[in-house]
Amino acid sequence: MNDQSGDNGERGMGKWMIILAWLSGLALLAMVFDDLLERQVNPNASPQSVYRGSAVEVTLEQNRYGHYVTSGTINGQPVTFLLDTGATNVSIPAHLAARLGLNAGPRYRVNTANGQITVASTHIDRLAIGDLQLNDIDAHLNPAINSDEILLGMSALRQLEFTQQGKWLTLRSR
Repeated sequence: MNDQSGDNGERGMGKWMIILAWLSGLALLAMVFDDLLERQVNPNASPQSVYRGSAVEVTLEQNRYGHYVTSGTINGQPVTFLLDTGATNVSIPAHLAARLGLNAGPRYRVNTANGQITVASTHIDRLAIGDLQLNDIDAHLNPAINSDEILLGMSALRQLEFTQQGKWLTLRSR
């Protein structure tokens, strides 16, 4: 007479080990693909700075959609910027104001690609991309932006020199 209860227990354990291995493999693949997708959206998650005399340069790569997206900070807090030379001011999603230490000032109307909206003026003490440091920047808090991306408009970019060549944009301190 054979004792099959031991064989059934070993088979059940083996089945669970195979399932666990597959789940671990799928989780690892998900992490790898998530990282690849993030790199396609923000290829400049860790912008590198180069010093040329007294000037600082940061070169950004275009993402797969043709935009320049980079990580940076506002008042020491990490953020993601989308460079927008067509925007007059830096436009910050209103829901980020408290985290970034920004106060809402007077409200006013602005024209956007999606029509007119009312925004609140605000002021950024410090903004950084890599070692590029910008100070004293006019901005507004935009209630219509639902993402966490900040539109980096000309109120900040005018403090820099910038040149584009191919898929690269170089920002340089003045």
